[in-house]
Amino acid sequence: MACRKPCGVSGRKSTAAAISTLFYPHAEVVLHDLETGLIAGIWNAFSGRKPGMESFVGGELEEAGEAGVYSPYEKTGEDGRRLKSVTAVLKDEFDQALGLLCINMDVSHFDAAAKLLSAFTGTVAPRPPSLFSGDWREEINTALHDWLRTHGLALTALKKAERVALVAALDERGLFQTRNAVDHLASLIGASRASIYNYLADARRQNSKDMTS
Repeated sequence: MACRKPCGVSGRKSTAAAISTLFYPHAEVVLHDLETGLIAGIWNAFSGRKPGMESFVGGELEEAGEAGVYSPYEKTGEDGRRLKSVTAVLKDEFDQALGLLCINMDVSHFDAAAKLLSAFTGTVAPRPPSLFSGDWREEINTALHDWLRTHGLALTALKKAERVALVAALDERGLFQTRNAVDHLASLIGASRASIYNYLADARRQNSKDMTS
């Protein structure tokens, strides 16, 4: 019978080391030997464990799926950090489980980054109406992008009919009553002043037909 350990758990140390090198210093990689119940190897050890320590894993393993992998699950480190982990069951040529390869990814840094970004990008309160009541540029900007989001369209991909519909929506809100509104919209959508006036004429003509029909 072939030797189990060199062909199994110990033979996976180079794989574990490679994974730990790629994800250093954010992932702890642990190799558990189910035959001895000990940790056969550990890399980027931020949990304080060492090779030769008791694994505290094993027993009757639950079904790990076709690939022999336990899907990512959450753990908590000794210092409270949040870990996202995945475990692969290592088997011999007779399909017997020899060990476990566990990867514990420290995602606390990503949580902190997400909170930081949220603090800068999140809106804590509606904008004060009194501050923007006279800012027609801001009103056009908001109306334009609200319309794009509502219709699921990208500004750079608007066809003529869609531009006419956009101009019609802005006209309904009275946003062309300001003298420079046409120039501002032209710069936003990459069109000429003449094109905006043509879209506006088409929109008003279509609106008149709808009212008389």
